[in-house]
Amino acid sequence: MALALGAIVLLTVSCGDSGSKEEVRSSNGPIVFAQSDPSLGETGTHTIDPDGNNMRDLFARGAEFPHWSPDGGEVAIFCCDDGMAAHFVDPDDGTFHELAPPDAKLEVHCGFGWSPDGRRIACESFGVNDPKRDGIYSIRVSDGGGLARITSNPGGDDIPGDYSPDGERLVFVRSDPTGPVGIFTTRLDGRDLRQISPQTVIVDHEFGGRWSPSGKQILFTASTDESHQPAIWLANSDGSGAHRLQITPACGGAKADPASIGCSYPDWSPDGTKIVFTRVDANHMDKNIYIVDTDGTDLQQVTKSGGSEPDWGVAR
Repeated sequence: MALALGAIVLLTVSCGDSGSKEEVRSSNGPIVFAQSDPSLGETGTHTIDPDGNNMRDLFARGAEFPHWSPDGGEVAIFCCDDGMAAHFVDPDDGTFHELAPPDAKLEVHCGFGWSPDGRRIACESFGVNDPKRDGIYSIRVSDGGGLARITSNPGGDDIPGDYSPDGERLVFVRSDPTGPVGIFTTRLDGRDLRQISPQTVIVDHEFGGRWSPSGKQILFTASTDESHQPAIWLANSDGSGAHRLQITPACGGAKADPASIGCSYPDWSPDGTKIVFTRVDANHMDKNIYIVDTDGTDLQQVTKSGGSEPDWGVAR
């Protein structure tokens, strides 16, 4: 009887652990990032291990804003100025392919956010002649089809961040014709719009936010006013508890101060224990990739020759 009861206890613990989404964590892989090359006058993308070793060139033709696919098998980039909707690079062999625009009357720029299953990708979009079509759409990664509208912002600009881990919502940054408005989340049919960023801060109008692997928190970038550097902020996924991440040395100082530091483009490590971000001084002379624990401690430098817009991929 004792053996039987022990077996039941072990089975119960095992089942409980396997069914807990909070316990399921991905292993941390390489970081992909953009880096300016003054000699070429272009920005390229590279990968590097979190410890700063094994840096590899990925794509050199003016590529920016790289984003790993959920399985780490592809990287979406913004590049080429060729009118295509999306651009992808295989990190193993450099194979490059593109997706054509899904609608001739819609200008789409895809690659900011992958759906958790890797089948769709979100796109910043504008009506060619009709501003009522402005907003976020998604397309299939396989063929560029299946155009689906997510948000509507006539005359404005909605830039996607990424999907929630359960695939039910999208975080994004919204700007109107006069400037940045805030970070929001929405259901994929455009319903249940929620503002995440406080109205008292100025958000980075190019960064749409990042959902934590647990789905409980969202990262975004904001400044207290126009005269201050950006800093990294966290909020609960319902918009409560917004606060600035306390990193030492601190981010968000006055731009007039040569010693001030700006921090931007944060992303979570796949296991949810660390944050990777861009750190830059007031004069933009020193811009590199750093990582830090989610409580702001244990700051570590990853790149030493420049870098921005990091995205942390899973180990394969």
